[in-house]
Amino acid sequence: MPVPSPYAARLETIPVQRRDVRILGGTTAYWVYGPADAAITMIAVHGFRGDHHGLEPVVAYLPGVRVVMPDLPGFGETGPLPDRPHDLAAYAEWLTAFADAVAPGAVILGHSFGSIVASAAVAQGLRTPRLVLVNPIGAPALEGPKAVLTRLAILYYALGARLPESAGTALLRHPLIVRTMSVAMAKTSDPHVRRFVHDQHDAYFSLFSDRDTLRDAFVTSVSHDVSEFAARISVPTLLVAAQRDDITPIEAERRLVTLFPDAELVEIAHVGHLIHYEAPAEAAGAIRRFLRPLDAPAP
Repeated sequence: MPVPSPYAARLETIPVQRRDVRILGGTTAYWVYGPADAAITMIAVHGFRGDHHGLEPVVAYLPGVRVVMPDLPGFGETGPLPDRPHDLAAYAEWLTAFADAVAPGAVILGHSFGSIVASAAVAQGLRTPRLVLVNPIGAPALEGPKAVLTRLAILYYALGARLPESAGTALLRHPLIVRTMSVAMAKTSDPHVRRFVHDQHDAYFSLFSDRDTLRDAFVTSVSHDVSEFAARISVPTLLVAAQRDDITPIEAERRLVTLFPDAELVEIAHVGHLIHYEAPAEAAGAIRRFLRPLDAPAP
């Protein structure tokens, strides 16, 4: 039985529509939350192995903002991009084309792997008034304190791609491995939120389209980080980081914010890489404050 969302009551008050759009030869599924006449529209890009559901708790605390949330190519209800590797160039091109087609000029938000995609796209010319990065990947994965675990993960995804297809896919979707990932990332002491986090990962972490696309996306996620693009991002940028993040330590986030021409860092205590599940109200509060100038009436 699904675990009820702690944020369901808030989310149910926000209108939502599911839509599709053709992007780079494939079909992108996306969801639009909030009023059509909102003063602010934001495109939110989820993290690796997830889909749009992951950022819904943050949307629940952003009433009045129009939030457009696609499933990344190869994840959730969006199929892979045809006839090309799913590297960072492909994801950044896809996001730019998606924004141009669906919500030109929108604020861009990226969580985790989505922070890399969003930063690359904005650095390469995607037009946006502001950039929001939640749990940004702020340092090279192969050089940090978790480098050994990263190398083990690389072996895991490589093995999943090399085994016979049925065995490899079963390994990549194995419930025990998904639960192990979830337990490792969850920091909350709230038992209901913890159950909800695990249920979300059980439900959505294995909805990737195929093992080759998953491998490409994983290699992309550990081969790049936001620091590569920070100096080329001129728009005001908000970093929402967790003090107990095992993926990017808070010390690296404090260094990362200094690489942007115009950026600020909000730190959230007692949580790790799942700010969007464990502290969505705090994240949304920081986002609302950061976007407030865009909501002000023109003089």
